[in-house]
Amino acid sequence: MRLFMVPGMTHCAGGDGTSAFDMLKALEQWVEQGQAPARIVASRFANDKLVRTRPLCPYPQIARYSGSGSTDDEANFACQTP
Repeated sequence: MRLFMVPGMTHCAGGDGTSAFDMLKALEQWVEQGQAPARIVASRFANDKLVRTRPLCPYPQIARYSGSGSTDDEANFACQTP
């Protein structure tokens, strides 16, 4: 079992956070290929335009900015235990 928190997402969807992600794909890979997700990429859209991506990390890990590159690009974050 893994818990992925979505910072900034309201109760079920929306909000100011990155609330668009493909959890079904992550579950399929886990069940069918035995690969538990280490992170899931989530996106934020504004006016149908991609404006931000962030990693969703398995609890208790959180996404930490690497210190370089755009803060709107998930590639510049790592999942780390606080």
